[in-house]
Amino acid sequence: MQIGRREFALGSMALALGACRGKAPESSMDEEPSEKGNSVRRNPICVSSYSFMRFSEPPYKTIDRCMHDAADMGFDAFEVLEKQMPEQQWQSKSYLRSLKRIAHECALPMVAMSTHQGFVSPDKVKRESNMQVTIQSLERAYELGIPHIRVNSGTWGTLNFNDLMKARGIEPPLEGYTTEDAFGWVIDAYGKLVDEAAKRGVVMGLENHWGLGTTPEGVLRVVNAVNSAWLSVTLDTGNFLEDPYDRLEMMAPQAGFVQAKTYYGGGNWYTLDLDYPRIARMLRKHHYRGYISLEFEGKEDHMTAIPRSLAMLRRAFC
Repeated sequence: MQIGRREFALGSMALALGACRGKAPESSMDEEPSEKGNSVRRNPICVSSYSFMRFSEPPYKTIDRCMHDAADMGFDAFEVLEKQMPEQQWQSKSYLRSLKRIAHECALPMVAMSTHQGFVSPDKVKRESNMQVTIQSLERAYELGIPHIRVNSGTWGTLNFNDLMKARGIEPPLEGYTTEDAFGWVIDAYGKLVDEAAKRGVVMGLENHWGLGTTPEGVLRVVNAVNSAWLSVTLDTGNFLEDPYDRLEMMAPQAGFVQAKTYYGGGNWYTLDLDYPRIARMLRKHHYRGYISLEFEGKEDHMTAIPRSLAMLRRAFC
């Protein structure tokens, strides 16, 4: 009998849950006691709707369909990729509230939203426009009951994305400007945006996502300069192409959210062989108890690769 993709996903979900709930061997990390002698609560595993997008052109797989699939697969929570929502629906509070209803029906809380903005530009009007875009994203997160949004520094735009990947994320500045100029613009923008985040009770997390975020030093320079509880770090395991573990550990103490890349079937731009048990131990050392959000970025069918990724992350983080 041929097994369908949905049956495969449900079967993999059962294996993943079993890996967490079954009796662990004596040497398992699952038995690590807390200071009070109780078992340490393990990180809940989330999935981003980005994992289902498949690098396709719009229209993308709908958010509500992604949520139902994620619930069937056994995830603990859900992350929304904002650009996956049709633009006309972004403005509709009834649409946003329908997503809250679906999340409740699926027992799948929405805990994060990945947004896009850029402040690496000498054009003040452009920077101010991106501030308004970010405020709108904060407002949508507030409407959805989402407590965390991923934010970016932006890039110079001197290379297209394919060339940026060939250059390992290193991008030359615009002629006549420097990286120091860019840090000033980004710090100024987020210094103002933290007040907007506080009004809505939504934490922003600056990701190591190219631009000034190509290095941990760049991310931390911005976050430390702004020095606000409303700007933390979104730590992406797949965006340091060399020496990832030391770099991830530099950011771990300020991580407010973690995105975990997998590449089953090989990646579109690159493939990283990440040691997730090692990453889990490192995050545990720094007392990170938050969500681990899967961002599947491989070529394998997402309906089989996402459950495989969940099972692997359960083993590493449970």
